[in-house]
Amino acid sequence: MPHPKRPVPIDSFPPGSVLGVLAERTQLDFELEFFGKILAVVPDFADALRAQACNLTMKGRLKDGLVVDEQLVTVLPTDPTARYNLACRYALLKQRDKAITALRKAVELGYRDVEFMQEDHDLDSIRKDPRFCKLLKELQTE
Repeated sequence: MPHPKRPVPIDSFPPGSVLGVLAERTQLDFELEFFGKILAVVPDFADALRAQACNLTMKGRLKDGLVVDEQLVTVLPTDPTARYNLACRYALLKQRDKAITALRKAVELGYRDVEFMQEDHDLDSIRKDPRFCKLLKELQTE
């Protein structure tokens, strides 16, 4: 029976080698570069835009993610989830008026996950806004 392969320690690669550089990168950094290259060639690839926006958020690059989310709603103007994610991005950036407007548009387009909206920490900055409360009440009475 063959022996199981042991992971190769990162420091066993020659300094500056391609394998050494790749071994030091995180999956998140790899994906940011990967999707960035795809979007450079196909800027309206919706699935790549969604992934890139999520990755940028995880990396803490909220303003860069906003650019991607805005591009996504341009590519998918009737997609309620894309509009909801844009609302979340605005809320994270403390752009409350834009967050409420985008959230209202998401609801108009069919977004209906009220329970998630109530728990989603991305929306914390607008949670006490009377417009947010009104929107939730409207959804709960439908």
